[in-house]
Amino acid sequence: MGFESYDRAPAALEERSVAQQQSSFINRVFGWMTVGLAVSGVIAYLVAQNADLLIKVARGVWVIVILELVVVVGLSAAINRLSPMAATLGFLFFAALNGLTLSFIFVAYAPDVLMTTFFVTSGTFGATGLYGWLTRRDLSTLGSLCFMGLIGIIIASIVNFFFRNPALYFIVSIFGVLVFVGLTAYDMQKIKRMAIAVGDGEIEETGARKLAILGALDLYLDFVNLFLYLLRIFGNRR
Repeated sequence: MGFESYDRAPAALEERSVAQQQSSFINRVFGWMTVGLAVSGVIAYLVAQNADLLIKVARGVWVIVILELVVVVGLSAAINRLSPMAATLGFLFFAALNGLTLSFIFVAYAPDVLMTTFFVTSGTFGATGLYGWLTRRDLSTLGSLCFMGLIGIIIASIVNFFFRNPALYFIVSIFGVLVFVGLTAYDMQKIKRMAIAVGDGEIEETGARKLAILGALDLYLDFVNLFLYLLRIFGNRR
């Protein structure tokens, strides 16, 4: 072995360390996203099996929804000031709250419909996320457009809550799928950039742990909303 091999060894070790840090960050993001989905799913199922508890959730659903919004906005806005433990607990608390609101889908839809839609959502989410990860195109503009589209969806949904128009309901559902497909690709590209920054040492370990929670929250929201809009399109209510 020549001297050149020894000279290349530190560089190779450094590359391996960078790759390991990036991989560790990505694993954290998807790990916490999976935990969040599991928490929501278990709570939703258990609540749906208890008629008395389901009625209590129905009576306080708007309080729960408002609390969910507060937690999401709070986590996103205060992530730099929170400890990793506080960020993690906040994310899990949000997943538990969302599990309460998701409990109604177990009453409204048959199990086979829920399962089929879940697999369709997983495939769509995976393909879109892979595109966001691999593409060299900057998706920042797409993210901005999808965010504006999300605001439009919220306004249209509020309006249709009073008018109960089936055509508008279907249009909003289609538009919702398109918006969250776009947001999934954008968020995956954003998480990739976070992973690169972590690997390059631009973000310390504590910051990386908090960013992993924030990334998990973004992907969790993309997956759940994509699932719900697909369910509205393809699922037949009982």
